Amino acid sequence: MATSALFLSTLGGLLLLGLLTTTLAERTFLPRVTLLLIFGALIGTEGFDLIPPGFSQHFNLIAEMTLIMVGFLIGGKLTLEQLRQSATEVFWISAVAAVFTTLLVAGCLWLLGVSPELALLLGCIASATAPAALLDVVEEINKKRATESPFGRLLLSIVAIDDFWALLLFAVGLSAVTALNGGGLDAHFFMEAAREVVIALVLGVAIGLPAAYLTGRACPGQPILIEALGIVFLCGGLAIWLEVSYLITAMTVGATVANLAKHHEYPFHAIEDIEAPFMVIFFILAGSALEFEALQALGLMGLVYLLGRSAGKYLGALIGAQLAGSRPAVKHWMGLALLPQAGVPIGMALVAAAEFPQYRQVLLSVVVSSTVLFDIVGPVLARVAIRRGDSA
Repeated sequence: MATSALFLSTLGGLLLLGLLTTTLAERTFLPRVTLLLIFGALIGTEGFDLIPPGFSQHFNLIAEMTLIMVGFLIGGKLTLEQLRQSATEVFWISAVAAVFTTLLVAGCLWLLGVSPELALLLGCIASATAPAALLDVVEEINKKRATESPFGRLLLSIVAIDDFWALLLFAVGLSAVTALNGGGLDAHFFMEAAREVVIALVLGVAIGLPAAYLTGRACPGQPILIEALGIVFLCGGLAIWLEVSYLITAMTVGATVANLAKHHEYPFHAIEDIEAPFMVIFFILAGSALEFEALQALGLMGLVYLLGRSAGKYLGALIGAQLAGSRPAVKHWMGLALLPQAGVPIGMALVAAAEFPQYRQVLLSVVVSSTVLFDIVGPVLARVAIRRGDSA
């Protein structure tokens, strides 16, 4: 009984804290994501330690459920109409920003004296971007305006493709480091990444096709909440069981339904209604797990990583937008909006650390400490970029 009371009271307190955070975000220059992370850090283990351990143990499950819904919603932005308008921009900006960031971070670290293997691993990890934080920032801006942000719509399309590039670059990096360590050129990691992407896409289409036809029938025009949650959690559970990217799977389902469900008036309204509480708990728990002691180990290598990734995203997006013939606002502000970086890089660092234990300490120190800063500062810069990108 005591455990249930503690769990429920904690859940209620976090949701009310999220409501307070939303109110503060409307009155300050800080986006809701940053405020949730800060409040989470204050009440977490590094602060007042107010969150019961039994509640924090559910963080991984909450994170997976939240990110599956995020992937589903972002995939819904990838309609054929949207892609016809911006396919060139999405491809060039996402690809060049990812590759340029990898090369710049790896090159700067190598010039600093870091071994080529470690520099390449950190460069590949730097290419990833945080979809959840950016979706929350865009939705926050859209609600205030009651209209969709054109810059935000393009940003979410770019972020949707970013996960593909990051996964492929990381696989190539792991293979290259294996070869540099004397193991010969190993295509295993690249083949695993290709397999993961292909299976995730096939699974997403396999779930999305019947969902596009069957949903929105019980309540004409819109899928009801039970339908939407059933599809989202089914695709996420199967993706995790098959050990493929649930983000890519969920994005594929979302894109398939959005493009094929012609009888839908607005296919994702039900998910958007339930997504907000999950986002609140996710970011507060993410903030509570931040280890500020890691910042002390940042050092010169971490500083170069921070500056290299920031410059790589900005210049890469600028070059990609130039190649795509984008308008000036996209060229100058898109790179700034791509800075948030959350759980995906830490997952990559853990995989790399398991494959190459000799780099474990440095990898985790640099990636975890930089993620703390990008998590807090990135959404602020993203909101500035979206506002400037729309007004210019």
